[in-house]
Amino acid sequence: MIAVREGTAADRDFVVDTARRFAAFGPPPWRAAVDVVAGEVRCLDEFFDGRYRAAPGAAGHRPALVIAEEDGAPLGFGFFEPAVDYFTGEADGHIGMIAVTDAAEGRGAGAALMGAAEEWARRNGYPRLHLNVFDGNHRARRFYERLGYAVETLRYVKAIE
Repeated sequence: MIAVREGTAADRDFVVDTARRFAAFGPPPWRAAVDVVAGEVRCLDEFFDGRYRAAPGAAGHRPALVIAEEDGAPLGFGFFEPAVDYFTGEADGHIGMIAVTDAAEGRGAGAALMGAAEEWARRNGYPRLHLNVFDGNHRARRFYERLGYAVETLRYVKAIE
């Protein structure tokens, strides 16, 4: 049975190693996979080192790190952050990262982590929970849509040389 627990400092290596998987999930051509991973690792380092800062307007709200595990073996992690809705200015929840190991794909760890994210958002009184996903990550997009998430905006980017 998959359980979700609060992450601790002892989970740091597992979380950082698992975050390296983000490089494989469809970054567009103008984003180097190494930069994607470096950005995620930088955020995790700030969290583990106590340097994490909530978005302006979400002061007093805390991020959460959770670990999905089965029989004590970690399967994946979720990092949930306070955010501010651009349109309303209200505090919202943001799924900053969610990742499972190769071996855990398709076994329910991702669904357990998403359930934990929704519970975290409810506990914090957030009216919305959102996340970002690369356009080319079709498997993740289908997964999120099955859970009831829908595209709200599309971000267009042009590399300026």
